[in-house]
Amino acid sequence: MLNACADRYHFTVGFAASLVSGKLSLLPSTRTPEVVRQLRAFAPDVVCLTDEEDCDIELPRVPYPRGGGRPDTSPPRAPALSVPAIAAAQPAACVFTSGSTGTPVPYRKSWGPLIGCVREGAWRLGVAGGASCAIVATVPPQHMYGLESSVLMALGEGHALCAERPFYPADIAAGLAAVPRPRILISTPIHLRALLESGIALPGADLIVCSTAPLPAQLAADIERRCATRLLEIYGSTETGQIALRRPTQSAEWRLWPGITLSVRGEETWAQGGHIEQPTRMWDVLEVTGDGLFLLHGRVADLVNIAGKRSSLAYLSHQLNSIPGVVDGAFFHVDDPRAAHTGVARVAACVVAPQLDAAQVVEQLRRRIDPVFLPRPLVFVAQLPRTSTGKLPQEALRSLAAAHLKSA
Repeated sequence: MLNACADRYHFTVGFAASLVSGKLSLLPSTRTPEVVRQLRAFAPDVVCLTDEEDCDIELPRVPYPRGGGRPDTSPPRAPALSVPAIAAAQPAACVFTSGSTGTPVPYRKSWGPLIGCVREGAWRLGVAGGASCAIVATVPPQHMYGLESSVLMALGEGHALCAERPFYPADIAAGLAAVPRPRILISTPIHLRALLESGIALPGADLIVCSTAPLPAQLAADIERRCATRLLEIYGSTETGQIALRRPTQSAEWRLWPGITLSVRGEETWAQGGHIEQPTRMWDVLEVTGDGLFLLHGRVADLVNIAGKRSSLAYLSHQLNSIPGVVDGAFFHVDDPRAAHTGVARVAACVVAPQLDAAQVVEQLRRRIDPVFLPRPLVFVAQLPRTSTGKLPQEALRSLAAAHLKSA
């Protein structure tokens, strides 16, 4: 079953129904026609559960039942139902990588390791075994981080989930204000940056959880001060699920879940143990710093080597976004056929900076990075093509830059 429900409560009911009926939930990162074609090839019997009347996914569709919106809150007239027992080995979901490092790859998740990972995460976040919390999330439930932190944490620990997915700062503030305390905000760096810069008065949150990309320490400190709360970061991947945690205002190091270890094989880092069902290569550059501790230095695909000097797209993008007046920006690799012959790579950048011009941005970059990494070209755009979780596919950046340069 492809669970395409936009409403988080509808998604959760559909996910639970698939569990008790022995169906496998397919959770791709996107729903483009090409991805749907791949899903049909992967699972010819796939059907689509949707709560959208104008759903255009070309699969046999099962509409979410009309009138089945929210639980009945009237006093119970019958004994409470028992919680179904789901076998630990039962396949619960099949998640797919985004394809940023190649063709999307499926990973099957068994129920026992999946919920065990989430319960460990709840304990480390300090929200296990205590008072029920209300969870507000800006990430979709189809995403691995959204599934774990906004759906499974509610099911596994008795918390309440907010059905809506607020996106804009005003919506996030309204979503928090609409639920009782204690309340948790599950979000991403792009949403938190926009929330901070909006100047909107924020209701109190008892915990903010962030993932999908490393959060700069200064931004984390600003958010904690503005919201008067703790901000914790989760590290993980589609392949492994969540495996580590840190509080960026206190340490740059990440602490692994119990039983999980990292091993270095040549230039590759592999994770194994705990809830990880098979040894898995990590597509990040990780430095083991102690027992259960590591530092994150960026994506393997982010590494840049120009004229014998090394950097990473993540570091370069961080410097770009540190320039006053830059709203958003990102470096990316340039497709240059000559690089294969000359050995000289190039990087470019897209930037959202309405009050700045190219000369001002380049001058600020010269103060922050080696000149060999200055972007060629530097493209000014109205907004970056981020996904719903704030990620930026390299191909989308290249296409955006090409379209702007062609029309210039």
